[in-house]
Amino acid sequence: MSDHVVSTSQRSSAVTAARPRVLVIGGKLDHVRKARELGLDVVHVQFPDEYDRGHWPYVDQALLLDYGDVDRLLPLVRALHEAYPFQAAVSLYELGLLPAARVNEALGLGGESVATVELLLDKWRMRQQLAASGVSPVAAAVGRSARDIQEFVEAHGLPVIVKPIRESGSLGVFRIRDQDEVDSVTERFRALDDGHWTAKDLSFADSFSEFLIEEYLDGAEISVETLSFDGRHVVVALTDKETGPGFVELGHSQPSDCSPETLDEVRQLVTDFLDAVGLRNGAAHTEVKLTSRGPRIVESHNRIGGDRINDLTEIAYGVDMERYALGAGFDVVEPLTAAPRPRGGAAIRFLTPEPGRIVEVTGLDAVRADPAYVDLQLKVGPGDDVPPLTWNEDKVGHILARGATRTEAVAHARRLAAAVDIRTEPLA
Repeated sequence: MSDHVVSTSQRSSAVTAARPRVLVIGGKLDHVRKARELGLDVVHVQFPDEYDRGHWPYVDQALLLDYGDVDRLLPLVRALHEAYPFQAAVSLYELGLLPAARVNEALGLGGESVATVELLLDKWRMRQQLAASGVSPVAAAVGRSARDIQEFVEAHGLPVIVKPIRESGSLGVFRIRDQDEVDSVTERFRALDDGHWTAKDLSFADSFSEFLIEEYLDGAEISVETLSFDGRHVVVALTDKETGPGFVELGHSQPSDCSPETLDEVRQLVTDFLDAVGLRNGAAHTEVKLTSRGPRIVESHNRIGGDRINDLTEIAYGVDMERYALGAGFDVVEPLTAAPRPRGGAAIRFLTPEPGRIVEVTGLDAVRADPAYVDLQLKVGPGDDVPPLTWNEDKVGHILARGATRTEAVAHARRLAAAVDIRTEPLA
């Protein structure tokens, strides 16, 4: 993958010199568009095949390379910064979080510390930090073999969770319910390291060399969407989740349907957690299990949640967290002083047809004409193959719906998802 620096702006540096300038690493086209709409000049670091002419109206300079290779990224960014200085590096995308922190550190630009970002990316280090801080105690250990899992089971009982130490998207998460599953889960985890992953799939090349073993956390799962302003944390939204096989998320909805008492507990837990890991600014997406012993942290990321959670938050609460994450450090957005109140309901439902080859897709026009419809995305069509549902990237599409309440929005999302008929036939 070659490196390219591309200039796409028609304006001279003299004209734009007074405008704040941000380095946006990775992410979606919407991220650079929103940065431009906030009045920022944009330097964009992106994979070459993720950048096209659609970016040109919003990007002044583009550096095209595999930005996960930080050793190659840093000297190029340093040279670009000298010629075209920017005030901060920002990423709203999982693979760009650590590169952005390393760029900020190398250039003395502030931002979240590399230590904090690494702590959130490494679930084992996060567990150790929480144990030392007395926040959300969860038994955990690192393993490499079936024997390691067996020893953990002997100490803590069943069921247990086995998952990658540094990945997201429900990739490689297994629950072991009885002793007979220990060997098979170990083999299934090892089989993930089969070499078919690309640079965009995994945060770390050695993601499957060892695994995290944790006690199983019972109860429903929610996520907490926060914005932090110099160490002051604002809980913007709480998201109810519906999960399926392998912990793949099948739907989200806002505002949460949990009791006010439970939500107060969760807000306090997440605030304590963000303090414990040292997060001071920007967005965070923290997953919490509502266990029989009280809420417990599952994991967290210093970014906005995926699966269109930002869109749910904008519909249900009127807050575009992406704009805050991009603009807060430039004084182009007013910091939130209190948690927003919900103004409606929003829900997303993922399309998960039977595995096989798609023969026919019907119902799309009727869905788009429905008053509750917000968005429909479908990544496949007739002739495409639908894989078994093993992690979030296997989902083939989604329906986003709104309602006067959360309950109404969930009902609309389910109804519209059922109206999309994706007929498959078994693969030969």
